[in-house]
Amino acid sequence: MKASIVGASGYAGEELIRLLHGHPNIEIAYMTSERHTGERISKLYPHLKNIYDSELISLGDVRRIAEDSDVIFIALPHGHAMKIVKEVSDLPVRIIDLGADYRFADTAVYEEWYHVEHVDPYAERAYGLAELYRDQVRTARIIGNAGCYTTASILALAPLVKGHLVQPDSILVDAVSGVSGAGRSPKESTHYPEFYDSFTAYGAVSHRHTPEIEQALADMGGILVTINFTPHLTPISRGILATCYATLRDGVAAEKIDAAFSEMYAEEFFIRLLGRGAYPATKYVRGTNYCDIAWHIDPRTHRVIVFSAIDNLVKGAAGQAIQNMNIAFGLDERAGLDLVPMYP
Repeated sequence: MKASIVGASGYAGEELIRLLHGHPNIEIAYMTSERHTGERISKLYPHLKNIYDSELISLGDVRRIAEDSDVIFIALPHGHAMKIVKEVSDLPVRIIDLGADYRFADTAVYEEWYHVEHVDPYAERAYGLAELYRDQVRTARIIGNAGCYTTASILALAPLVKGHLVQPDSILVDAVSGVSGAGRSPKESTHYPEFYDSFTAYGAVSHRHTPEIEQALADMGGILVTINFTPHLTPISRGILATCYATLRDGVAAEKIDAAFSEMYAEEFFIRLLGRGAYPATKYVRGTNYCDIAWHIDPRTHRVIVFSAIDNLVKGAAGQAIQNMNIAFGLDERAGLDLVPMYP
């Protein structure tokens, strides 16, 4: 199979290259970058020397790329994928968008939070959080890859909301991300002297991943879910740790919480349940598609606290995209992703 990467010069695009290199069924056909057209990918990323030395091309004739590809990964900011998809809508190529353009069932929600008019609002799409939407992903032509913060948060909370074990208006999510989540382009806020040896919150009450989390949880529970989501940045290169709080419904014992996680995730290879009382860490999932989950019960406040750790560039982006591709093409879901975490 041939895969092309649109936006290969960013961190998510580079991670797709790394992971697809070890995929037994995939050959990379095209890698595009408007900013670095004509440059070798190994010049931008020297660790790829003698592995991938091909030149980056301009998106240019997107139809030619689509005609020569079985799947296209679009690793661009929001607002770009929908224009590309619309241009090749008559072709059989599968599209996996790592941006936000196809994550929402209701594009009005997308337009409200992203302040961009959606030019392809009626396209059929699947939400690409594989463990929860596998059946939809299997048949979809367009897959809206779940976001990084959202993956960690939704996977942590889905068993509780689906089992109606918590009050749906009591959910709080504090999530901490490594700085690679901000992208490769230099910014003052992520400049080394500004950012190192510091820890900061941002986007309180307004972060665009909020409605994405609410959408998936509402879908899981069949009820309206309203959350508070506050993201933070910490001076590590990759990783997300989400700490999720919710008030238990009356009569919910700790054993019910344990059972809810086991029932939902016992057969999921990429979700590792650490159990009640444990503490996941970003280091233990680094470079992999795993999501580590643990939970604690506070009898004094009658709340459950769930911790979820992922690598934001893998399970939160490129790895999840490849997992979705594997499902969509009927491949082994672990293909290219059965990796041991890098340690230390």
